[in-house]
Amino acid sequence: MVERLVPDELWELFEQVVPPAPIRPQGGGRRRHGDHEVLASIIFVATSGCTWQQLPRAAFGPSGATAHRRFTEWSQARFWAKLHRLIFDELGARGELDWSRCAIDSVNMRAMKKGDLTGPNPVDRGKYGSKIHLITERTGLPLAVGISGANLHDSQALEPLVRGIPPIRSRRGPRRRRPAKLQADKAYDNRPLRRWLRSRNITPRIARKGIETSQRLGRHRWTVERSMSWLAGCRRLHRRYERKADHFLAFTSIACTLICYRRLIK
Repeated sequence: MVERLVPDELWELFEQVVPPAPIRPQGGGRRRHGDHEVLASIIFVATSGCTWQQLPRAAFGPSGATAHRRFTEWSQARFWAKLHRLIFDELGARGELDWSRCAIDSVNMRAMKKGDLTGPNPVDRGKYGSKIHLITERTGLPLAVGISGANLHDSQALEPLVRGIPPIRSRRGPRRRRPAKLQADKAYDNRPLRRWLRSRNITPRIARKGIETSQRLGRHRWTVERSMSWLAGCRRLHRRYERKADHFLAFTSIACTLICYRRLIK
């Protein structure tokens, strides 16, 4: 089970960014579970959607409490974002990233326990929820991800999400973090946003309200919608059970990391 969830290739990448284990005094205390088993436990919780208490200890070794404690430590250290970026650097060095066109979109998730960065969802009878905002490159790989309350307008997330794209290695030349074009639907139709994108040498391709239909732009935007469906493969994201926004963002980053890793090993 551990080897299937965390293959050797993923484990080698993991070891490059994992925080070092704390030094414990000799003599006394329980043995610290290995990072390999704990990582497999966390990925199992993320992909299966089970609770930490339901984690099968016989299959992995660490208990749900141990896996959750290590998950919290790594989330605070921004480990998941570092692993995601490392995989992107490997893809960029191979020339497998297409920066000619990117797309942005969002999806709503109901928050079962409310918590940080939640809000009343105007399209779900005012029930509390969160939004996952995503930017993908041309083939659908997630470049940057963010979360917000469900009542935040999509246009307000565009600027911080574009700024959140990390500098990624290229096959030739310096690192890159800006696409040539950005595709978006009518929810992002905003003149200041268009000016801001042009100031960063990004050509906006945003559908205009009352002028353009979404069908023509959908010829290119379908990739980000497909990526949203890939995120649904991480069943922990079907509903938000985490009160802390950092934990929910961590599960979202794990889902994006697994999507990019599958592309890396093809």
